[in-house]
Amino acid sequence: MGAASAQLFPEFIVDTFGLPGVLGEIVAALIAAAVVGNIILAFTGVAGPWAKRKITAAFTDRIAVNRVGPFGLLIIPAAAVQLLAKELIVPDAVDRPSWDIAPILLPASALLGFAVIPMGRLGPINIHLADPEVGFALVFAFASIASISLVMAGYASNNKYSLLGGLRAVAQNLAYEIPLIVTAMSVVIFAGTLQMSGIVGAQTETLVTVAGFDIPAWYAFVNPFAFVLFLTANMAEIGRNPFDIPEAPTEIVAGYQTEYSSAYFVLFYLGEFVHVFLGGAILAVTFLGGASGPGPESIGFIWFVVKMWGFFLFTQWARSALPRVRIDQLIEIGWKGMLVLSFANLVLTAVIVGVIA
Repeated sequence: MGAASAQLFPEFIVDTFGLPGVLGEIVAALIAAAVVGNIILAFTGVAGPWAKRKITAAFTDRIAVNRVGPFGLLIIPAAAVQLLAKELIVPDAVDRPSWDIAPILLPASALLGFAVIPMGRLGPINIHLADPEVGFALVFAFASIASISLVMAGYASNNKYSLLGGLRAVAQNLAYEIPLIVTAMSVVIFAGTLQMSGIVGAQTETLVTVAGFDIPAWYAFVNPFAFVLFLTANMAEIGRNPFDIPEAPTEIVAGYQTEYSSAYFVLFYLGEFVHVFLGGAILAVTFLGGASGPGPESIGFIWFVVKMWGFFLFTQWARSALPRVRIDQLIEIGWKGMLVLSFANLVLTAVIVGVIA
């Protein structure tokens, strides 16, 4: 079954359990969303307390967590209990509604993005919740809500460092979201569709055969310049080093999250890592062929997970290897460099596709 006509996860649940009518479709959609959401939350649960520390330790020649459970894995529940058991301290004079909503909005915006991500097959199940014709635009719209969360947290905290973090988040978002979307539009020109399954399907063909080995037509191979642009803008969009300007612990304490503790801090921490995996998922769909890889189509989900974790590994390498840029450098790179290069790439792509077509 082709990518564009594959049965969606909620439809599979409806057919498997024979759920009737509109109510059955709603129940199936909720079940499918809960499954996908818990998979992503499980990834972040491993990535935050354990994998981040182990990977960073490997890059910096340290040991990291190894005392709590085998390989230190029990640090995951231990850290969760430790953080959630702390007292939630609410500073005086905060804007309480905004202060409460901000940490919820950050992970929610990232989880919404996975609603339209085609994550491939696992056996007979196609792990894809919805496939609207404008799915590519929707995923960027969902991801951009994160900036609102950071601004709300910074303003509502009534703290100058938090406010600076919120203002930096706005500046960074404006400087890099435009190049990110413009670069992504070059992929849309190649694929000829905004539908996520169509973009993945367009990358299943063979680009070239070298010594009997077929190189797939992933857009990372078709247009490596756009891939590098998108990767850089993606890192800035999710706020990872060297673009972690909105929190910058050595400069503004922790920026937008300075005044948050306990469960609220956990939500911010969780939201950051969910956005990292969403960034990896968007990169995989846009430039790395989605769930395609060696072997049968039924293990496509495994390849998709490998690509997401590969992007996570790249972010941790960047965290250990690259120094943080200054805020003025960040803005200059975005407006004077990335924006110009992204439009140049878009025009060049349009010309090439127009000539070929």
